[in-house]
Order: sequence, then structure tokens, then C-alpha cells
Amino acid sequence: MEDIFNTYRNHIGDTERRIAGLRKLINTNSLLRLATIVAGGSALFISVQTESVWLVVGVFLLIVVCFMALVWRQSKLEAQKATCEDFLAVNRNELAVAEGKPNLYPDGAIHMDGRHPYSGDLDIFGTSSIFALINRCATPSANNLLAAWLSAPADRGTIVARQMVVGELAADTAWCQQFQVDLLFNVGQRTDFKQRFARFLDGGETFESTFLRSYVKIVPWLMALVITLAVFWPASTPLAVFLALVHLLAAVAYGGRIGRIAGRVDRAGQTLGAFAKSFERIESRRWESGLGRSLLASLRDNGGHKPVSAVFHELARLTDRLDYRLNMLVGGVLNMIALWDFKQIFAVLDWRRQYGKQVLGALDVVAEFEVLVSLATLRRNHPNWVFPEILASAGPFVAATCLSHPLIAPQTAVPNDYAMDNHQVALITGSNMAGKSTFLRVIGANAVLAFCGAPVCGTSMRLSVFHVVSYMRIADSLNESTSTFKAELNRIEGVLRAVCTQSDTFFLIDEMLRGTNSKDKYLGSKAIIERLIADGGVGMVATHDLQLAKLAEDYPGKLANFHFDIQVRGGDMLFDYKLKPGECTIFNASLLLKGIGIDVAG
Repeated sequence: MEDIFNTYRNHIGDTERRIAGLRKLINTNSLLRLATIVAGGSALFISVQTESVWLVVGVFLLIVVCFMALVWRQSKLEAQKATCEDFLAVNRNELAVAEGKPNLYPDGAIHMDGRHPYSGDLDIFGTSSIFALINRCATPSANNLLAAWLSAPADRGTIVARQMVVGELAADTAWCQQFQVDLLFNVGQRTDFKQRFARFLDGGETFESTFLRSYVKIVPWLMALVITLAVFWPASTPLAVFLALVHLLAAVAYGGRIGRIAGRVDRAGQTLGAFAKSFERIESRRWESGLGRSLLASLRDNGGHKPVSAVFHELARLTDRLDYRLNMLVGGVLNMIALWDFKQIFAVLDWRRQYGKQVLGALDVVAEFEVLVSLATLRRNHPNWVFPEILASAGPFVAATCLSHPLIAPQTAVPNDYAMDNHQVALITGSNMAGKSTFLRVIGANAVLAFCGAPVCGTSMRLSVFHVVSYMRIADSLNESTSTFKAELNRIEGVLRAVCTQSDTFFLIDEMLRGTNSKDKYLGSKAIIERLIADGGVGMVATHDLQLAKLAEDYPGKLANFHFDIQVRGGDMLFDYKLKPGECTIFNASLLLKGIGIDVAG
């Protein structure tokens, strides 16, 4: 299988060449437009000299047609160039993220919440986070959905369904990247298009007139008739002028109400068209996974007779036509001959009445596909990662082989094996910097990935669905007048409450009660672990306190000892960062202190 990053590099090279070619075509087209104006002006001047009206009219029309054709071609070339630039950005971003550079997409910092059970301790949101690694979501709705998936576990059936569609999408790089390109314009948008669109669908300003609706239908035919009469019977010219002025004044008189309705659509034609392309891409794909087919089935209008992409394309065309009114000259002429504003407003209101909120849910479907594409990209970029086996277990269980932290580079990460066999609490002792805290985060971060349907960073993982609660990074708060010890008590109270109220809680506790003296620290930690065991708690506790390892004698089958240790050779400390059974017997604090010039008396 070809290295996916070579594929990205090939995409970048091909697209850069394509963009360079489009730039040349655009420049050539601009020169042709200028030449058309200059040559056309000269031809028009010469034709005027002939005093032939038909020649002047013919030359003028030819100039207009040629110029408009070049304008149309220019817009097409610019659109192709913009699409290529977005495709280039998508592929460059994959290389940048792989190199540890910032992601083009949001890092989820707005979702950081110190009160969340685990997100702060496990680096779920913010710079260098799980969210920043995964995210390929452009719309705010999709970003919120990805944050929700990472913040709470899905049920077993949902996880398995997501795994299937993620695997399907991971094998289809072209589809995923084109889907990203369709929606890339949303990145950096300050307002959520879905919210603006919902305000439009909510109704508000209406415009109903039976007479106007009927009259608008016959206006083009009426104006065609009176203009034809004016050409062949000049005496009827005042009638044509009178009707045109009446139409224009009517448009001006109702301009405020028309403008308010148009404002709700908010010049969204291009945006709607872009979303319509993403709908069309979903609808045209043959889905193999059950979740893919289910999401596709939901992309139907209320009657199911028209694809949502066609529904949105229809509204996009209407809003584009409504925008013609923004050009005073064009809008004025169209209103005089066809009551254009009224015609388009009635069509928009009919669209809203016919489809309404039935299509609002389609934007949620797009958001879900954005999240699934994000997970598929993670899978594609890390082909050695695996989908975990989700067990239908009554209580929390986890077992894994060669499990590493997803945010640590593969060349530096040290994989570990672990299985929750014959114990419910793993007590992990070890030296400073030996890897205890990192291992807790390895288990937690991969569990979070597993529960949202993503692959995990290991060769195998089996786990039940459980709620993670962590106790790792504890800090005081001047604003809340909270000491470190009080903050620790608050967090441990939350862990104990979770264990008592949710039987499927899995706790990750790193060095309890750091803010007190060593005697109280030991006694307090011992009492907390015993309480957790008594309440049926399941999880891991990392500590430097070797005395706590003796709890394994008091609670056989409930608590098991594991450790990380070091090797000392020639005064140097060697870390292997490997989890081993049993309690730790080698500590390194004195050696570390000696490294900064402090000798500890033996």
C-alpha cells in the first residue's frame, strides 16, 4: 500500500501545477476582455460613422455578447482556481499536522472546561490535543459535535456502527478530501450558517398578496405585449413607460419589506450552493456501512421525492436571483419589465413553506459526516492503529497490547501491554519521570478515542463502554480562594461520587493529596483507595508511596500492583518506560537531586 503521505505530496505537486496553468488562463482572459473593450469601442465608433442603425445595434450586441462570454469564462476559471487552492490547503494541512505543526482546523480550545471529568487531564481540547489531532470539521456545528463525541462515550451499538463507516471512508481518500474542499469556506467563519438559516426558516417577516401573486405571473407577458405595440405603434409608447414606472415605484414602495425578507436569507446563494454540493456528494455515493445508508436515508425532503441537494440548489438559485436587486441598474430594469423582486420573494416564501424545517436537519447530517471524515482521516494517516473490540461487559474492563499515547510521535513512544485480569484497581508505583502519569493518560486518551468510534494507538484493545473520571492536574485558584489541598479534596469527592452513582465509572488517579504532609498523605490515600474498593470502583492509581503497595495483601483479587522502574549504570539513570507487574523497588529522587547539586544523606 502506498504511503498516504506520498499521496498527499503528489496531490500538492499536481495541484500547484494546475493552479499555475489556471493563473495563465485567467491572465489571458483578462487581456482578452481588455482587447474586447478596445476593439469593440473602435468598431462601434466606425459603425456609427456609417449612420446605419442596424449596424450599430449589431456591433453593440456583438460586443456585449463577447464581453459577457469572457466574464462568464473568467468566473468559471476563478471558481476552478479557488477549488484547487482549497484542495491544496487540505493536502498541505495533512503534512503539517503529521509534522506537529498547527492544524488548519480549530483546536477545540473553546470547549475546554475545568469542571469536566477528564478532558483537562487527558488533553482532549486545546493546543496539542486529541481534538486538534483529529479535527477536519469546518462548520461550527460539526466542531461542536466532535467535541460532544470526545466528551462522553457513545453506546456500544453506536460505536460499532461508527467504526464501520469510518473504515469505509478511510479507504476513499478522494471522496473525503473533496467533501472537505466543499466545506472549507466555513473555516474561520465567525457566524454559524445553520443558525442564520434557522432564523430564516423560523418565519418572521411574510409578504402575502393574492392580487400581486396573480399579477406577477402575467407581468412579463404584459410588458412584452406593450413593448411590441410601442415598436410597431409608437402611440402606445406612453402606456409601456407608464407600466414600467408603476412597477418600479411598487418595488421601491415595498422595498423595506422585501429587504427584510431578503436579509434573512443574507445573500446566502453561494453558501447554499456549496452545502448543496456536499449533500450531492453524500447522495451520489454508494454506502456499504449501515450508518452511511441510514444517514443517506435521512437526506430526504418531507415527501421524499426530491434529494436535499436539489432542494438547496433551488434555494441557492432563488437567492442568487434575488441578489440582482443589489445592482440598481439591473434591479431597476428587471423590476420594470417583470416585477423581479416580488417574483423572487414569492418563490423564496413558497420554498420556505414547502420545505421549512424538514431540511434544517440535513445540515446536522452534513455535520455528522464531517466528524466521520475526521475520524476516517485519523485512521488513514495511522494505518497501524486498530479499531478496538467493544465488549458487552457489565462493569468496566480494559485490555490492550502495544498501546501508546496518540499525541506522542511513534519514533519516541514506548508501547505497553495491560490487561485487567483478577483485579479491579491497578496500583502503579514507580520512580519520578518513569512513565506512571503518561501511562494513565495512554489508557484514558485511547479509551476516549475508542468511545467515539475512532481507532486507537495500539496493536489491539478490548474494552467495555465506561465513563472516565480523572484526578491528575490539580491547581489552586486565587479567584475562588481555593488552596491546592482543597482543590484536591473537591476532585477526589467528584471521583468518589461518580463511583457511587455510576457503576460503569473508570477512574484514573495520579498521586493523591499532594498538598499535605507525608503522614496524612499516606493515611488519606489509603483510606480513599479502600473506599473505592468498597464501593466497587474500577480504575488505576499512580503513586510514589510504596507503603500503599501493601494493600494488595489486604485485597487479593481486588487490587494488583504494577510499576515502572529505572536502571542505574555508572551513576546514570536509564528509563525503559515499560509497565511491569509487582511493586517498585528502585526510586530516583536522590539521584535527581544530586544532579542539581544537592546530596541526600543516606
